[in-house]
Amino acid sequence: MSKKGTSVDWDGAVNAWRISGGIYRMGRREWLTAAGWKEAFDDGVRTVVDLRNAVEARRRSNDPEVPAAAWAGIDVVQAPTEEPEDPRFTAVTGPYLNDPAHYAENARLFPEKLVGVFRAIALAAPKGDVVLHCAAGRDRSGLIAAMVQDLAGDSDEAIAEGYRRAARGINERYRTHGPPHSRERYLTGPELEPLLERRGLAVVSFVRDLGTRGYLLAHGLREAELDSVSALACRKIPL
Repeated sequence: MSKKGTSVDWDGAVNAWRISGGIYRMGRREWLTAAGWKEAFDDGVRTVVDLRNAVEARRRSNDPEVPAAAWAGIDVVQAPTEEPEDPRFTAVTGPYLNDPAHYAENARLFPEKLVGVFRAIALAAPKGDVVLHCAAGRDRSGLIAAMVQDLAGDSDEAIAEGYRRAARGINERYRTHGPPHSRERYLTGPELEPLLERRGLAVVSFVRDLGTRGYLLAHGLREAELDSVSALACRKIPL
């Protein structure tokens, strides 16, 4: 069992971390091998919540070939965080969300989407642990992870460091495997660290200004659903 804020070593998993309690985050699930799916199941995972849009959920030629039977017992639920082609959104973010400075705009434009993510976690919580994933495991996952950490009562520094760990994690992937497209690249330490300092502070500013509990309740999440998510996020991890 991994403690809060520590990396997870399921085979093939990229940028995988325990956020808090029984909630994890990672990059694309298609990176997991059959052995990795079994390891996640053995660690108690029973639901994977895919934060991407439907068009992104596909196997690439260099992904491992994994039979559907490999994730038997683990539900995969799609709960995107955004409408990616909404011009109001792309005018702020560009082609995709890649900066915590834009999380507040995501929350302003798509509250029903974020409520949908937390409703998916609430429905999954009685079955076991939950993994959240997007493409890189950095920004869409980072937005939701910060909200989960807020519900769990994490400090400002813990929330900022949660983002920084994930950003370093996918940056390392780019070093070893190359970026997925021309809009991303590997950043050296002197380039990366000042960027992460600013972005970590931006994550904290976003989530503290938002007030996760009040925001979700105001936009339709039921109290019992929110309590279920909070209980999973605050669950004590066996040593």
